[in-house]
Amino acid sequence: MIGLADLYRAQFRTSLATMFQYRASLVIWLISQVLDPVIYLIVWSTVAVASGGNVAGYTTGDFAAYFIVLMIVNHLTYTWIMWEYEYRVREGTLSGALLRPVHPIHADIADNLSSKAVSTPGILLAAGLLALVFHPTFHLVGWALVAFVPAVALAFLLRFVFEWTLALASFWTTRVSALNQAYFVAMLFLSGQVAPLTLFPPAVQTLAAVLPFRWMISFPVELFLGTLTPRQAATGFAAQAAWIALSLILLRLVWRAGVRVYSAVSG
Repeated sequence: MIGLADLYRAQFRTSLATMFQYRASLVIWLISQVLDPVIYLIVWSTVAVASGGNVAGYTTGDFAAYFIVLMIVNHLTYTWIMWEYEYRVREGTLSGALLRPVHPIHADIADNLSSKAVSTPGILLAAGLLALVFHPTFHLVGWALVAFVPAVALAFLLRFVFEWTLALASFWTTRVSALNQAYFVAMLFLSGQVAPLTLFPPAVQTLAAVLPFRWMISFPVELFLGTLTPRQAATGFAAQAAWIALSLILLRLVWRAGVRVYSAVSG
């Protein structure tokens, strides 16, 4: 346990130094995190105005609140591991990580958390500026705001483990961009990034509830906005826990099989 704590401290220091060294890249990445929610916010606000002030009960203020909170949640749960693992396997840089006494996933978790520590103030600043421009309407509920914190933490864990497992497809194919694109298109619609899930047909809402995407992003957003009942919140936490457990099992199985393939090829 001491070794793992030392790893996290060392990785935090290294990642923070890297983030501060490449400040321009950090700014560009932050802009990309803000741009998509702003585009969807403008589109849906325009649709609401054209429809007489609301769309299925969502006013322009409701859309503003939704997409501003979604931007923050997406940032707090976002990972980039699916875009990196292909390079690690193809170039053999994974070999060094396999020699360490701890699982490589811990270095990635520490790297991701340290990047959020640096970039989250920028996202919160952007959220404040968007609030001044678009005038969001919040209907906050005390218990839901408290539940929002563990919901975001579990959403991050679920998204990280699930995407880390999918990234291991790189062990069997050196070109995973098609898989990545298919995954992120599915997430775009089924996690509520394009629009609140309640605006989609019932079949899509059911699919989003069965798959892990809603529990990665939309569920914490819904909690923050106070649109869920305590029973629905409990169901959401149960779904997050179930998908995390399943993802951990899959990760263990896929990792073992993938390392054997990797060792056979590189060795």
